[in-house]
Amino acid sequence: MSDFDAIAHAYIDLWNETDAGARQERIEQLFAADGRYTDPLADVTGHSQIDAMISAVQQQFPGMTFTLAGPVDAHHSQARFGWKLGPAGKESLIDGFDVLERNDDGRLTLVLGFLDKVPSA
Repeated sequence: MSDFDAIAHAYIDLWNETDAGARQERIEQLFAADGRYTDPLADVTGHSQIDAMISAVQQQFPGMTFTLAGPVDAHHSQARFGWKLGPAGKESLIDGFDVLERNDDGRLTLVLGFLDKVPSA
């Protein structure tokens, strides 16, 4: 398993962590203090804003889990991978992919999220 495979797994585990204290610890371990996350629906910077965004997603999609979709593709200080969000063992509700960039300490400095499949209104 490469460093980025481990980071991608830790990142998905972070999105699935519902305990607020444990989630905050994971964010601090995974993200640089000024780490930024941006996707079509959010653009946040720093540990507290990242935590608030993840908490909001969990409240919007209760009981659903994120899973990796396919291999992690990485080079230099960046990686990309697909993910799915949905009920365990059932078809996903949302599919997307994220591009991560890490610093020399291995912490995430930037996450760019893209949505490939979203629910219709």
